[in-house]
Amino acid sequence: MTGARKAAGQPDKRRAIVAGALKLFARDGYTRAALDAIAAEAGVSNRTIYNHFTDKADLFQAVIQDSTERVASTMVDIIDRHLTKVADLESDLIDFGVAWLGVLTSDLAPHFALIRQINAEQEHVPPAALQLWRRTGPQHTRHELAQRLRRIAERGDLAMDDPARAAGHLMLLISADNLADPRDLHDQRETRAMITAGVQAFLHGYARQIRR
Repeated sequence: MTGARKAAGQPDKRRAIVAGALKLFARDGYTRAALDAIAAEAGVSNRTIYNHFTDKADLFQAVIQDSTERVASTMVDIIDRHLTKVADLESDLIDFGVAWLGVLTSDLAPHFALIRQINAEQEHVPPAALQLWRRTGPQHTRHELAQRLRRIAERGDLAMDDPARAAGHLMLLISADNLADPRDLHDQRETRAMITAGVQAFLHGYARQIRR
């Protein structure tokens, strides 16, 4: 019975380690985050960490995989919810953009702090973790968005030669980087105004009725 309880507790300990590591990696970056601090955050010993992960690089890759998969799943759900059945293209794209940026201030926000740390110290981050993040995160979500835009184009509302490039353009135009002040991300009116302008710029280039 004791052995069964111990085995049942192992997944919980692993989840606690990954959650604690995400918090520390997001705050301190890969290089500065120490395993003893991660162990303290997770409420486990250093030895317990090594029972689950080979080293810090192995733990970091597990954190990247877990966090990126959860965020990508959320982003794909947003794409499906707003762009599968489009009634009013401009309005639906704006609502999509609002939901898309809303993830940045959701309970998934630590992931984006982690990505900022990755971008700041790419030369120190294990290459395998970088590749995993790009493949599972940005490349996957961009592919899914491109597929939705392609279907909208097939319906006749958009004109594009390269859906992946169009998806990249849309993502850039509704990016939080377009806000004048990062604090505006918490201002729904300002955020919606920025997204509206971005969507209108996107449609100026891709709406079929004005293409030459």
